[in-house]
Amino acid sequence: MRILADQNIPGLDAYFHDLGEVRVMEGRDIAARDLRDVDVLLVRSVTRVDTALLQGSRVRFVGSATAGLDHVDINGLGAAGVGFAAAPGANANAVVEYVLAAIAAQPDMLERLLDGGRVGIIGYGHVGRLLRQRLTALGIASLQYDPWLAPGRVPEPASLDAALACEVVSVHTSLTHDAPWPSFHLLGAPQLARLGPQNLLINASRGAVVDQAALLARLQAPDPPKCVLDVWEFEPEVSAALLRRVSLGTAHIAGYSHDAKLAATRQLAQAVQSAFGLVQHAIATAAVADPLVLPAGLRGVAVLRWLCGARYDIRADDRALREAVLEVDADRARRAFDELRRGYPMRRELAGSRVQAGNAEQRRWITALGGDVQ
Repeated sequence: MRILADQNIPGLDAYFHDLGEVRVMEGRDIAARDLRDVDVLLVRSVTRVDTALLQGSRVRFVGSATAGLDHVDINGLGAAGVGFAAAPGANANAVVEYVLAAIAAQPDMLERLLDGGRVGIIGYGHVGRLLRQRLTALGIASLQYDPWLAPGRVPEPASLDAALACEVVSVHTSLTHDAPWPSFHLLGAPQLARLGPQNLLINASRGAVVDQAALLARLQAPDPPKCVLDVWEFEPEVSAALLRRVSLGTAHIAGYSHDAKLAATRQLAQAVQSAFGLVQHAIATAAVADPLVLPAGLRGVAVLRWLCGARYDIRADDRALREAVLEVDADRARRAFDELRRGYPMRRELAGSRVQAGNAEQRRWITALGGDVQ
């Protein structure tokens, strides 16, 4: 079996060496000519996969190491008899920890939320569900807007206006143009006008869910909201004007933890085994990260803020993006954006980590965030 994979998918040797011959290349460069003798194609979100790409190839299975599916023509693959699998939920915890880090990076937002504020969650899929679970464990209320789910599937269902009225608005919907509920430009000028300096908008879903031009106009207007962006409407192009206006900006890496990436690769390996009727063999998980030690004197919200930054420094990713794409020409900025993702440093998750605690309050916060109290 011949396998072609995006070179940014980690763990290929560990998870696929028994399944076939693996060749890697840059995901944005994969073209039809590269697939003529390929049986399995493994991609990330930068590769558009449709029947035109697979024309004339012998590809029988496509795997995407992502949760989002807007880069894959699933119906076209099915009509052509090509199997498909993605990795839904693999990066959910990484994205949730990104959101919590973004909130904790604001001077007073954690305090406001713990004092009765709410988070409006737009999109109640894998990430939205886990975010609500973490918030509930922390004692933070939330509302969820998701018209794409059947009635009864959302615990605290709310209108879009109600979600936008929350202190934090966190966007986690997939990108769709389909009626009756397209998410493309779901947040345009009328919706963004509802947000003021008391609000924090976080988009860690798809860039085009928020109208980029309307967002820039709102951030340039009086009394703008705070905004954290991990995704950009015209990736790999990042609007320099918008980046200068947001509180934090990162290079579409919210789900880029080492744990999430390996979980996605593991899911794809299992899917390939199943699709080709191969003998199922055990696939190892990521090694346990070194334990964390909470400073003994920390109390109250300072404990939570410390934990949210213990495994992930969101400000470092913000600095890296600004240094890479500001004050350079457009071509260099696009290349730099991809390079930030390609060379992203090792990042582990707090959930599942061993954390040494000195008191009951610290142990409660650790448990709420999915850590393992030592």
